[in-house]
Amino acid sequence: MSAGSAAPDLSRRDTVVAGALALLVQTAPAAASTGQPSPVLQTDHGPVRGFAREGLSVFLGVRYGADTARVRFARPQPPEPWSAVLPATAYGKASPQPGREPDQSEDCLFLNIWTPGLNDGARRPVMVYIHGGGYATGSGSSPLTDGAVLAARHDVVVITVNHRLNAFGYLYLEQIAPGFRPDGGNAGQWDLVLALQWIAAHASRLGGDPRRVMLFGQSGGGAKIATLMATPAASGLFSAVATMSGQQVTASGPLNASRRANALMDRLGISATSPGDLITIPAPRIVEALAADDPVNPQMRIYFGPVLDQRMLTRHPFWPDAPAVSRHIPMLLGNVRDETRNLIGRSEPAAFNLGWDQLPSWLARHMRTDIDPRHVIATYRAAYPQITAPDLFFAATTAARSWRGQVEEADMRARQQAPTWVYRFDLPATGEDSRYGAFHTIDIAHAFGTLAAPESSTGTGPDAQRVSSALMGALAGLARSGSPQHRGLPPWPQYRLPDRQTLLLYRTIRVARDPRGVERELFGTVPFIQWGS
Repeated sequence: MSAGSAAPDLSRRDTVVAGALALLVQTAPAAASTGQPSPVLQTDHGPVRGFAREGLSVFLGVRYGADTARVRFARPQPPEPWSAVLPATAYGKASPQPGREPDQSEDCLFLNIWTPGLNDGARRPVMVYIHGGGYATGSGSSPLTDGAVLAARHDVVVITVNHRLNAFGYLYLEQIAPGFRPDGGNAGQWDLVLALQWIAAHASRLGGDPRRVMLFGQSGGGAKIATLMATPAASGLFSAVATMSGQQVTASGPLNASRRANALMDRLGISATSPGDLITIPAPRIVEALAADDPVNPQMRIYFGPVLDQRMLTRHPFWPDAPAVSRHIPMLLGNVRDETRNLIGRSEPAAFNLGWDQLPSWLARHMRTDIDPRHVIATYRAAYPQITAPDLFFAATTAARSWRGQVEEADMRARQQAPTWVYRFDLPATGEDSRYGAFHTIDIAHAFGTLAAPESSTGTGPDAQRVSSALMGALAGLARSGSPQHRGLPPWPQYRLPDRQTLLLYRTIRVARDPRGVERELFGTVPFIQWGS
């Protein structure tokens, strides 16, 4: 197939599978009465009973760690053993967080599993999804990340994960109170390591292959994965990775992380001399305190994310180079064309009506890059003479703050000669969300085949089905063989300098050389500073 030709339509088998599983995706997590025996999984800690549906065994809310309220801001602990068969038919609790995420609790270390077979020796690839929401919000319980279609269509085991977030997962106290909860700055990452250890121990029982565990995640999930790639404690626990609009070039430095811890404690009325009070204060009060202004970037709410603590993290994830510990790991990096059209446009819809006179001040406020907005405007207008002020705004903010980290990581991997592929997702939203284009998060439903889920803005037409099939196939291929290439795609070279070959997922799927090269070069003239560092 030539580089300019489109991927083929879904095969008849894909269409049949998608239709058979549509009801499961729309009604999960409820277990239906199908007449099939309920599957039981014997974990190292005790048995759990899931449910059977459309040829899959599904387990929701499987405990992989003990209640973290007992070890607040400390490394997680394995579960206490149990003997009775526990139900695994409803999602587990999510980490405490601001916003509308239901069912929150510090007792939040749970997995959700979709598998075509148990204890059958099939040694399927295991695809572990780490959810987005920055490091602040979210869970593995979204209808968009239901693993049924992906597991059935590609004969893989799909797992989603909950872990500690925001201050519960990333409050660094070592500079304030040495020796008191020294792993608090990366507790949420330690949760993910524990989850991966659980998966390694149970993969064979799940019909999976412990040597083929692929991590994939969108936004904050991708950033968590990039961080794990520089984490020696996670070495050997995964065989491939895919990051979707999520990068972590640098972690939070210990001094800035300490400033944030002090700001949270001030908001809570807790003295730096009494850090133990943080252990007993009710969790909802900590969530309320997350509304404090960030002391490093006061225009934003307080940030908590991975910390260069010299314990879990002894180097930044992708600075000054790509981590050697994961050089052998195949990596797929993805980005959507219009990242900021919803990230900014939903909360500030006036951005869609910007005039040229307003544009410089809006760019200065939103690019998160110290560059002359007038120079940015002149460069874009020279390269794209027909561009409008709103389109320039969204393109420049996407390139400056949401895409730049991917460029940094991909280029570093290319210099390392590591197996790396890059895609850009260009297919826009449909319906009421069409003004947002190919916006941040739109590729989640395509990756899981959940195009008809209530939260999806993709539509279910032929283009969406084709692009979803292409992306799912790439992810499953990476998990299975270490390469995302499959028969539904044009020849897709590894990402190398200076060509920067990139797969473009649009109505026609093709490979392009260094797309947006003008924008890449423009923002490459100034240092990249990761938000939260």
